[in-house]
Amino acid sequence: MDREQVTEFLGQVPLLQCLPGSSIRRIAAAVQVRRYEPGDYVAREGEPVDGLYIILDGQAEVSAPANAEEANRPDYVLNKYDYFGYGTNSSDHQVNVVALSKLTCLVLPNQYGHLLQPKTIWNAEDTPEHSLLEQILHLEPLEVDIFRGFTLPDAPVFRQVFGGQLIGQALAAASKTVDCLKMVHSLHAIFLIAGDSNMPIIYQVHRARDGSSFATRKVEAKQKGLVIFTLIASFQKEEVGFEHQAAIMPDVPPPEQLLNLEEIRERRLTDPRFPAQYRNSAAKKKLTPWPIEMRFCEDSASQHKPSLNYWFRARGKLSDDQALHRCVVAYASDLLFSGVSLNPHREKGLKTYSLSLDHSIWFHKPVKADDWLLYVIESPSAHGGRGFVTGRMFNRQGELVMSLTQEALSRREKARGPNPRPKL
Repeated sequence: MDREQVTEFLGQVPLLQCLPGSSIRRIAAAVQVRRYEPGDYVAREGEPVDGLYIILDGQAEVSAPANAEEANRPDYVLNKYDYFGYGTNSSDHQVNVVALSKLTCLVLPNQYGHLLQPKTIWNAEDTPEHSLLEQILHLEPLEVDIFRGFTLPDAPVFRQVFGGQLIGQALAAASKTVDCLKMVHSLHAIFLIAGDSNMPIIYQVHRARDGSSFATRKVEAKQKGLVIFTLIASFQKEEVGFEHQAAIMPDVPPPEQLLNLEEIRERRLTDPRFPAQYRNSAAKKKLTPWPIEMRFCEDSASQHKPSLNYWFRARGKLSDDQALHRCVVAYASDLLFSGVSLNPHREKGLKTYSLSLDHSIWFHKPVKADDWLLYVIESPSAHGGRGFVTGRMFNRQGELVMSLTQEALSRREKARGPNPRPKL
């Protein structure tokens, strides 16, 4: 097996799938191949074990310690992708492992055990500072296929868990159950119940399919035992195929010539065309920078058009993991997306209530989320209390990297009477 084949195999071992891709590649370079004949002892009870053993081919039998009671001797068989020698409390192995057939194992020596304990699911190094977005998208693996996510104090919150956070974290969970050579190429999400930002979110991943080229995952996000969000994602191993691009990136100013949100705010605070009362009120509000930097291509005169173009990128430097970068753009894709369907209907004093219903993304090419991307949004229709939007993302070279759609609930906010009815 060459290095890429070893990496692909290791990426299908559930124990290793939640590791950063860089860790799996380093493990692939460190493992040793060991072969055994039928009846050979691979590990003996009471003797030291020298690493993590992963079965590449063949079968082995595990037998309980000799002093175990007969009723408590759970002999069982290890098959391909199974492992032993990891997580033992001492250096001495607790059971016998015997080859049942010709057996091939990949062994990670104990000296490389630190590769199994990365600092985060995205980065194996003890980096002093991670981007806030990378921290938001970090999940705590609880067991195979179950992860826990949090809403950080500095993360955007819109009266409930931000929809982009659910998309990004659910995709992160799904990504950590497939081999690192397969990348997400499409996802489809449905928002069911508003999430509580003060509670952790449990992500349960279901392995719908694993093929040689494609893998499919379904993710359920839960709070208080209820499913609040579901996502289905499809992953593909990179391959060469037909290529064309009919979509053309709009002719807009480069991001260096545009202002970000903080700069726009500062200008408005000193612009005499805005009422003094507005400027004084705005100055008193605490501004918490978003983890995404945005620069709008149009001025406020275009705010009634059912379209919007803006450049965006993640603040800070992201780890070099393509899976992470795709989770970041999935997170960012929900910012201001559905609101474009309300643009033609905006008027003075209008108060609205919006809630994302579903969200779909197709990833066409690799993406770098800490470099500028142009988000082109259009709303072809709004009807029946639902607004529909489509989106395209281009990199600075004009390549179409993603296509998106979303439908959201959009209603006028009901005015409350002088004596509102009690909720109970």
